[in-house]
Amino acid sequence: MSFATRRPIATIVVALLLLFTLLSSVSIVPETRQALIVRFGKPDRIYNRYKPGQPIGAPGAGLAFRIPFVDDIVWIDKRVRDVDMDRQMVLSTDQLRLEVDAFARYRVVDPLRMYVSARSEDRVGEALRPILGSELRNELGRRPFADLLSPERQGAMENIRSRLDKIARQYGVQIIDVRIKRADLPDGSPLQSAYDRMRTAREQEARSIRAEGAKQAQIIRAEADAQAAQTYAASFGKDPVFYDFYRAMQAYQRTFVDGGKDRPTNLILSPQNEFLRQFTNGGGR
Repeated sequence: MSFATRRPIATIVVALLLLFTLLSSVSIVPETRQALIVRFGKPDRIYNRYKPGQPIGAPGAGLAFRIPFVDDIVWIDKRVRDVDMDRQMVLSTDQLRLEVDAFARYRVVDPLRMYVSARSEDRVGEALRPILGSELRNELGRRPFADLLSPERQGAMENIRSRLDKIARQYGVQIIDVRIKRADLPDGSPLQSAYDRMRTAREQEARSIRAEGAKQAQIIRAEADAQAAQTYAASFGKDPVFYDFYRAMQAYQRTFVDGGKDRPTNLILSPQNEFLRQFTNGGGR
């Protein structure tokens, strides 16, 4: 009789242990994660490692083999992660206290360095959070509040990202972006006084723009009038009789048309009056 026949229970136990050992030696690495194989606490190899420029889903994921009870797997996200900064109080150069809420986006690009320095992704996020707050206070503390409402804000965020990235490289992490979610003044009188100063500054700027526009309009109008006068002088100088007729028509329009808009205009003149010479004898030609 065979061993399996004589000891069926022992055979089943051995078969289950072999199956468990076989299944434990193989793991499936998804496309969105990196697998670091650690042997007796020492990093050994990496599956589906991140490579710059290589999209998620490229070759690398699949089966990962390890020795059961000897090798452990540390899973590391391959995607972009976020770290939210605790709300910070920042003092700007114009002595305004700001309550700033920001976040950074990062990716683990060196799993081995990350494991050696922090052991896990959660610890990386905890390490980056206070550093982000410190860099944010240092950068915004050198700028006025108005910069946060202008395109200068993008330059400040890039400076913070660059300095934070240098520190994050020690953890095997690349900082992709830093953004401010909110930047508010504390409630109360400081907020209202800041609004008043901003409103006054914008009103002064608007008055300056309107004054400059009026100045330019006067210059353009004067140049146009001078050019028109030169054109009239050149044209009327060629025919003085026509010029005299044109001036008479203008006088008639101001007297009989424009002057009679509000109320009728009545004039009693002699037919030989100089004012009516254009109505008699062809204008005196």
